[in-house]
Amino acid sequence: MAMVKINIINRISEEIGLSSKECSSIVDSLFEIMKDELAKGNPVKISKFGKWTVANKHARRGRNPQTGEDITINARKVVTFRASTAVRNSINSDNQ
Repeated sequence: MAMVKINIINRISEEIGLSSKECSSIVDSLFEIMKDELAKGNPVKISKFGKWTVANKHARRGRNPQTGEDITINARKVVTFRASTAVRNSINSDNQ
């Protein structure tokens, strides 16, 4: 099962002893700050966790899978995430 925002809020509340309402406000503020910085084109890096960056995708040719019609997929920006070495090692330590 995926961890969702309410799970994050509850875990923070349990671990540091703040109310769920206070933790919800903190988590919402964190996500807003991250969104604002990414919207400006700035990377967001959290030490020992990872880095979010904005990348440009160029327009390209594609195909409608239902009709087979050629289409143009417009240029757009996407958010990419690269996990830190510590996170990658933590994930892969279970496989050994």
